[in-house]
Amino acid sequence: MDDLTAHVRAFAEERDWQQFHTPKNLAMALAGEVGELLAEFQWLTPEQAGAVMSDPEAGARVQAEIGDVMIYLTRLADVLGVDLKEAALAKLAEVAVRYPAEDVRGSAAKR
Repeated sequence: MDDLTAHVRAFAEERDWQQFHTPKNLAMALAGEVGELLAEFQWLTPEQAGAVMSDPEAGARVQAEIGDVMIYLTRLADVLGVDLKEAALAKLAEVAVRYPAEDVRGSAAKR
């Protein structure tokens, strides 16, 4: 993650874009990219969605949108000083307590 963060930071600095990379702007850009990712799945059946990567054109679009989401998320975390790996691991630990595997296996019910 550190390498990706450094690479994305350098990319922005080389273009003097850090002035535009406020948390608000990055969060909005991230939401927009997630919307573009969602659009790739919008009218697909569950079966088609599960097989999307086997279609070279659709798979390439999905991969590109996932890349955009990752770049904006990485940049937002960097600007805010959030360690993405630590944040994800902390969230998993929190959710593990709320949803013990032995109690929720096979259930999508919220707690």
